[in-house]
Amino acid sequence: METFVIANQKGGVGKTTTVLNLGSSLALKGKKVLLIDLDPQANLSSGLGFTKQFDKESWTQMEEAPYKSIYDVLINQVPLSEVFVTTDNDNVLLVPSHLSLAGAEIEMVNMLARETLLKKAIEEFQEDVDYVLIDCPPSLGLLTINALTASDHLIIPIQCEYYALEGLGQLIQTTKLIKGINPTLQIGGVILTMFDSRTRLSSNVVDDVREFFQEKAFKTVVPRNVRLSEAPSFGQSIFEYDDSSTGAKAYDKLANEFIKRFD
Repeated sequence: METFVIANQKGGVGKTTTVLNLGSSLALKGKKVLLIDLDPQANLSSGLGFTKQFDKESWTQMEEAPYKSIYDVLINQVPLSEVFVTTDNDNVLLVPSHLSLAGAEIEMVNMLARETLLKKAIEEFQEDVDYVLIDCPPSLGLLTINALTASDHLIIPIQCEYYALEGLGQLIQTTKLIKGINPTLQIGGVILTMFDSRTRLSSNVVDDVREFFQEKAFKTVVPRNVRLSEAPSFGQSIFEYDDSSTGAKAYDKLANEFIKRFD
């Protein structure tokens, strides 16, 4: 079982879209995948259709969730095996999030070994899965640090827009510091997202990222695609929503490249 953290402290770079659709594509290729939603916004959970099972009023309140979530794993040490749920794809398991996770970092401050809570939970997970993909919030707080500590590889999505590389130095420095706790953590790859073929800027960003990260940058570039943006509102991956779209074709190619790199 290989564990991957998909992280970038910049928001809107395609972290959740990548976890959802890369995970779904890997599953369609026969891989068993566990997706962990570590973002209090719970967009990955809703993107897989999970949160639509519950009353919206209950979902928006900061009170206890009507189901067990990653919050219970981190704060109450509930095993992952009691929290994960199945999805429409038999090969995709989900550990959902909830808005209560927003206060978890404050609660974790005084907990023993607070940086390794998620790592311990994953190590004790008994289900037979090939990949664990962790969706992080757009910050470098305790939640993201837990994900980095628990993972074998860091995958960095970078949007093909101005300021794309800004702030990445801090993420890379944090990764180096995490090696004191998790010496096996490596930068596993960089995914270029939201590529707009109509602009020269997107091509320039691709060139800059590939020059900086060399072979770490995946060859597949994910385009800016309306269908990718629409699919989560229906609780579906791009493959369920429109498998003929350019977004679906890109994530299919990315999954092939991913398997070739890490299998």
